[in-house]
Amino acid sequence: MNIPFQIQVAQDRYIRGDVFPSIHQSQGILIICHGYKGFKDWGMFPYVAQKFSEHYDVITFNFSHNGVGNELFDFTELEKFAVNTYSRELEDLDILIGSIRQGKIPINHEISLRSHPLFLLGHSRGAGVCLVYSFDYPEFVQGVISWNGVTDLDLFSDEEKSEMKSKGRAYVYNGRTKQHMPLDLVILEDIEEHEERYHILERIKLATTPIVLIQGSEDFQKLRKGSTLLLQANPSIPWIQIPEGNHTFKAVHPFQGTTEPLEEAIIQTMKCLEAWTS
Repeated sequence: MNIPFQIQVAQDRYIRGDVFPSIHQSQGILIICHGYKGFKDWGMFPYVAQKFSEHYDVITFNFSHNGVGNELFDFTELEKFAVNTYSRELEDLDILIGSIRQGKIPINHEISLRSHPLFLLGHSRGAGVCLVYSFDYPEFVQGVISWNGVTDLDLFSDEEKSEMKSKGRAYVYNGRTKQHMPLDLVILEDIEEHEERYHILERIKLATTPIVLIQGSEDFQKLRKGSTLLLQANPSIPWIQIPEGNHTFKAVHPFQGTTEPLEEAIIQTMKCLEAWTS
């Protein structure tokens, strides 16, 4: 049974999440980070969290400016989405981890980050955020798992960036919800201001935290090319291929049940976590 929680970061800024307590003796804490136009209750994430909670305390959460509010399933906060910078997402993740360290998250075990390892699993854009956080705070993170992850945080098209610069706001279309979601200039300004901090392909060369890439063979070619470049920068990182897996390992929203690629991604992830905790 998952346990919901909410952290108020500031006025009208909340991190909403769920704890999936470990069914058996906890081997550590696993935080799952959703990606671009994603949220904690999208499709596969609750199912995946439940699977991993057999041996880990699992936390899923919404970044405070991901555009999803109290309703949890709909993008009702598009003005927040418009200013959802990487700085905000990294701050959200740091606040969440700080709350875990302070015992403010309802985990059903007498555990702490002093005695239990912390792992990050990020999907797509969320994987990029996890990597940057692990570069910034290697002392807090014992392993990062990238599911079809980005290696370049500039996800925006030339047209979107041109409109942001000329008009202050562009729009990205969400094919599932049929919404035109706003993107404000502040997002580009954040990327430019923190260019070195967000340069994953450069920082990966000196990474000390264990990292593994798990990627579908049918993931977007741009992301697969990024993974190739990342391995060229740091050949020690494993790149596990999931046959016939697309960007979501063939899972959909609303969730219609698991898939062979998703199950294989879960199996491979469990093997990594077991190796890191053995």
